[in-house]
Amino acid sequence: MEAAKIDNTLPVKAGLSPLAIIGSLFFIFGFVTWLSSVLIPYLQIACELNNFQSYLVAFAFYISYFVMAIPSAWVLKITGYKRGMSCGLIGVAAGSIIFIPAAFHREYSIFLLGLFVQGAGLAVLQTASNPYVTILGDVESAAKRMSIMGICNGVAGIIAPAILGAVILSDADALTASIEHMDEVTRTAALNHLAQKVMLPYFIITVILVLLAIVIDRSGLPEIDAPEEEITASPDQVTKTSVFHFPYLMLGVFTLFVYVGVEVIAGNTIISYGTYLGIKMSAAKFFTSFTLIGMLVGYLLGILLIPRYISQQNALKYAALLGVAFALGAIFSTGLVSVLFVALLGFANAVMFPAIWPLSISGLGRFTKIGASLMVMAISGGAVLPLIYGWLSDKYNAQQAYWLVVPCYLIIGWFAVQGYRIGRGKGDTLVA
Repeated sequence: MEAAKIDNTLPVKAGLSPLAIIGSLFFIFGFVTWLSSVLIPYLQIACELNNFQSYLVAFAFYISYFVMAIPSAWVLKITGYKRGMSCGLIGVAAGSIIFIPAAFHREYSIFLLGLFVQGAGLAVLQTASNPYVTILGDVESAAKRMSIMGICNGVAGIIAPAILGAVILSDADALTASIEHMDEVTRTAALNHLAQKVMLPYFIITVILVLLAIVIDRSGLPEIDAPEEEITASPDQVTKTSVFHFPYLMLGVFTLFVYVGVEVIAGNTIISYGTYLGIKMSAAKFFTSFTLIGMLVGYLLGILLIPRYISQQNALKYAALLGVAFALGAIFSTGLVSVLFVALLGFANAVMFPAIWPLSISGLGRFTKIGASLMVMAISGGAVLPLIYGWLSDKYNAQQAYWLVVPCYLIIGWFAVQGYRIGRGKGDTLVA
């Protein structure tokens, strides 16, 4: 398949390349997304929640991808990619500002509404930016470009929970130790004070998002919404009449669903898991950053190795095997060693999204847009699997709940070995 190309010689008013502009958006993805790893233990304390209830944070955020994926394609058809990105940023800003009344009233349902609106805005951004990166060059090196974007995402993911954790969880250990001995009035006042700590950070985030939306809208970013017939596949794909006639895409959607689920579990559960093992919140609040550091190392290796030394599908296969090994290590070890194995899941996860995406949407021809929307819809795996993890944690314990990720990694490995080939036209076979 000959991938569509962007004319990067087009003038960019802000003096930035298209890749740099999209990289800033991936930084936003990471920053906003990984804040939830701190919000889960924070809201569990502030709103007095059990494990299952606390993981509704991930559910509210990621289920919006399922709801908004197809409407996002409709939005982009009207606005084009560049203006659609600005609209998405405004949507994320709207969700962020909702945190202010949520914190003021310490109302969990309003927090969840804000998270849903944030996710809806990010769904529009993801629908526009992921295909943009994929078609910047040939499909065999798409995972490499996605890994570059992953670095932007990962750096933000390291910074975001560390900053927010330092602000809103600074005295969490003392509060949780004393709250049981407080009378009702004192406990309510203490929890209200904790809840309101999030107001200033999210106001600042809102302002930054609005400013970035304006910058993107005026940036001169070249529009890539080429006529769909120009994004062609092999001759036997032209006769397809429905996106559902591409089995490898459907398998890719399911694989991405389980992948995002295990990625969110690795990042969003590690703080609570550390406290379950008896580690103080003052230390555990930084554990998500360790997971993201592992992902960052994986992204860098992906850039260096793919596709020069290893194909994206082989990288995906070996990463899935590592995921199984690290998950078993977390289950059968104890203390900080077990936490380290959970953090190492970030390393195993790094290459997966960059590989699954191009393996799934290449060769779709005129169905590329709707295929990308289905892939974005699959991000809702981050809503479902962490919720199941929370239920398993309440029913058994936080460590045994990690058994959930083992079959998920096996599914990802099967897709890398066989699934991505099923139903693919001869002229569209990727280099193994």
